[in-house]
Amino acid sequence: MAGLRLDGLSTALLREVDLTLVAGERLFLSGASGSGKSLLLRAVADLDPHRGEVWLDELPRSRLTPPEWRRRVGLLPAESHWWAETVGEHWRAPTAGSPIEALLVALGFDVDVSNWAITRLSTGERQRLALARLLLNQPQALLLDEATANLDSVNRERVETMLEDYRAAHATAMLWVSHDPEQRVRLGGRRLVIRENRLEPEP
Repeated sequence: MAGLRLDGLSTALLREVDLTLVAGERLFLSGASGSGKSLLLRAVADLDPHRGEVWLDELPRSRLTPPEWRRRVGLLPAESHWWAETVGEHWRAPTAGSPIEALLVALGFDVDVSNWAITRLSTGERQRLALARLLLNQPQALLLDEATANLDSVNRERVETMLEDYRAAHATAMLWVSHDPEQRVRLGGRRLVIRENRLEPEP
C-alpha cells in the first residue's frame, strides 16, 4: 500500500502542482491536446526535467535510483516502446501458472504470443502487452496515459477490469489520463482537468 504525493511539481507547461493520491485512489486527468498531461506523467516518472518533488508515501524520489523509482512508480505511455524482435524477449518465457501467463490470458492472448514478432502487433495489441509487461513488476503506483485509447470495447473492458482488480488487490494509487468522458464517469474517482497551466476539478 502506498500513496503518491506531488509537492510543488512543475514542468514546461504546468505551474506548481500540489496533489495527493491516497493508497488505492484512482484519479482521472483530462485536458486539451498539448495542455501538458503526458508531460506531467513523465515528470512524475522522472523521465523529463521538472522542479519539485514526488513522494511514494514517505519516500522521496530523490532517495531512489531512477530505475528503482520507475519500477515502483510504473508508467504506461500512450505509445509503448519495444527494444527486441519478439514479444517474449521482453520477459522470461511464461510457464504454466506463471504471473505473465495469467496476465496474458486475462488480456485476451494465447501464451504463444510470446513468440510473435513485434512487427506483427497492432497498436492495440502493443498497448495491452505493454500493460502486462508493466504489471509484471508489481508497481506501487500507476501512471496511465490513454491506457484504452486504441482498443475496441471488448479489450477496453479487459484492460479496465485488470486495472481495477490490480488497484483493489494492491491498494495502488492510480493517475490516469483519459480523453473518454464516459470512461471517467463509469469508473469513478476524482476527476481533474488542466486549464491555463493549472489543475482544477472537472465540472
